[in-house]
Amino acid sequence: MPLTDTHIRSLKPDVKPRKYFDGGGLFLFVPANGSKLWRMAYRFDGKSKLLSFGEYPTVSLKDARERREEAKRMLSRGIDPSDHKRQIRQARAIAERDSFQNIAREWHETRMAEFSEKHQGTVMYRLETYIFPAIGKTHIAKLETRDVMEVVKPLEQRGNYETSRRVLQIISQVFRYAVITGRAKHNVAADLRGALRPRKTVHRAAVLEPEKVGQLLRDIDAYEGYFPLICALKLAPLVFTRPTELRAAQWKEFDLEAGEWRIPAERMKMRRQHLVPLSRQAISILRELKKYSGEGKFLFPSIRTEVRPISDATMLNALRRMGYQKHEMSVHGFRSIASTLLNELGYNRDWIERQLAHGDQDEVRAAYNYAEYLPERRKMMQDWADYLDGLRNT
Repeated sequence: MPLTDTHIRSLKPDVKPRKYFDGGGLFLFVPANGSKLWRMAYRFDGKSKLLSFGEYPTVSLKDARERREEAKRMLSRGIDPSDHKRQIRQARAIAERDSFQNIAREWHETRMAEFSEKHQGTVMYRLETYIFPAIGKTHIAKLETRDVMEVVKPLEQRGNYETSRRVLQIISQVFRYAVITGRAKHNVAADLRGALRPRKTVHRAAVLEPEKVGQLLRDIDAYEGYFPLICALKLAPLVFTRPTELRAAQWKEFDLEAGEWRIPAERMKMRRQHLVPLSRQAISILRELKKYSGEGKFLFPSIRTEVRPISDATMLNALRRMGYQKHEMSVHGFRSIASTLLNELGYNRDWIERQLAHGDQDEVRAAYNYAEYLPERRKMMQDWADYLDGLRNT
């Protein structure tokens, strides 16, 4: 006799498991723990087999009967319902494994390891905030350019131009990783090159005329204030590192006898160790500074606490107090001065780029090139310091 919902709800567990049949091979299996599990008995290729449909009431009596009929239709077409169910389960597992979200997390763990925790966090925030909600669960090989556009275009339309570009860049990097690892055949995000509004070039204010550079150096020499800050300002044109790399410099990174400053990878923008040859002028400044802060961690400790270096604003405010306005000079401008004038002086562009620690597209080469052109760079850095002395004294 077929089952009814009223009968099923009234069933109580027995000491031994019980089966309650509905017909057509469908029955309700009730073990001693009281669960009510749908099963279907059938034969395929002369063998007795069993198919599971789930638990009542999550799977209702009506649902169980519909699944029985679907299984019978498969059998009539020579398809084993159990094998079909297993194949679907495997396909779902593969789809989940190769979803954009899973591959992105794998990429993040593998490729972001060399970057700072702050940058890793920023990338993961963009993934979880902008990308995963839209395409995270989709199999990466099934994504198309329009799917990616639906992620980045709304950001651009809201005026978040930089975020839209960064998000597209992340998606492209994940796709590239998927292609390399065999989970996708094509980087569809690469097809969107030029689809977003181009980035506005940010010009770092800097005095570039030699006579104005000389005046800047004289203004720094005449500046009165916190001694470590004065030393930082004097070193900035001599080493022309990025402002953060300079202001957070630590004494353990310096070998004054060898005339070298080795900035560890974790403090560099490109996360690769960088070597700065020190001129005689730079070493002289550092020896004087060592008398002041050499017992501590940082070359330029904050005026309020020795456990932190001076801030970005500290150096910038000093330039403003000297009379240099926003459009005239920035702390980053010391790099522009060196890049511009060294090129004008005829130095090899590769030496200059290496000293500026600009990125190298060849990752293998970049991993080992922190000491590239070192003899040439040593001479260039000393020539540069002497040249600045000449501008100062003009």
